[in-house]
Amino acid sequence: MFRRIDAPLGNLRDFPVGARVIERLPVASSAMARRLLRLTSSVGDLGLMLEGTQRLRDGDVLVADETRVISVEVLPEDVLVAYPGSIAQAVEIAHALGNRHVPVIREGDAIVMGYAGPLEELLQRSGLRYERTARVLERPFVHAHAPHAHEFE
Repeated sequence: MFRRIDAPLGNLRDFPVGARVIERLPVASSAMARRLLRLTSSVGDLGLMLEGTQRLRDGDVLVADETRVISVEVLPEDVLVAYPGSIAQAVEIAHALGNRHVPVIREGDAIVMGYAGPLEELLQRSGLRYERTARVLERPFVHAHAPHAHEFE
């Protein structure tokens, strides 16, 4: 059976679950950037067709019936978190990451990026304090799609 889902019913943080069983559907953080998504659940396939700019978040409830609540579980992402100690360090590392077209998320004064060996080497060489960790992201990494060129005359 296929069910179309146009919008989440709520989020587990404040959804009235009661005595119902919670079924979590694991998704990669990259799925949060998608408007169309197909997920398999105990009640059949769920076809997400979200409107406009609405996107999934960890804990979003997709189905709720008398016996179960089905929600999204965003899986932890392997990331590097850099902690620049000054504005100068922040500008230097942001410039280096931008030159490599690395998508980043700013969390307070920290810079979060997906793990890659060459990025860890860059952070080591820069002298920045950083850590490698697994983290459930609040929003996905998104690449800038603005067209540009690197041509020199």
